[in-house]
Amino acid sequence: MSSIYSKADNDKVIERINQLTPESQRLWGKMTVDQMLSHCQAPIDFAFGSTPMKANFIMRLLGRMVKSKMLKSNEFRKNSPTAPQFIRTERYDFEEVKNGLIERINRFSELGEKAVKTTKHPFFGEMTYDEWSQLHTMHLDHHLKQFGV
Repeated sequence: MSSIYSKADNDKVIERINQLTPESQRLWGKMTVDQMLSHCQAPIDFAFGSTPMKANFIMRLLGRMVKSKMLKSNEFRKNSPTAPQFIRTERYDFEEVKNGLIERINRFSELGEKAVKTTKHPFFGEMTYDEWSQLHTMHLDHHLKQFGV
């Protein structure tokens, strides 16, 4: 699997992002391309420590039970649920959110594991740096496939 800390792997992701246009259409789901680009920034911002989040006890318990199964699958199911803080319903400037996502991905390339400021995921609980890498890689891949790139 690709690593979010690898510049070579991230360059491939960025190449896919650069294939998107403001007119790119989703193959499933509800988000527009600009909403998806903004949405993809949110979990990265959480890992960077700039977006605090908490889940209630039941969600944390459920998350710990599904974490290993989800990580073993290596992909997210279509229309998977997301944290309320990650839902995007507004419209965004395409170039701004595209460049913002690319900047965040490059930050992972530059800082490696040091980019991750928390090891505790609000839903999945304690996570290793490799698990964080896998989760972000899977998330980005899922949404880029959603828009056909």
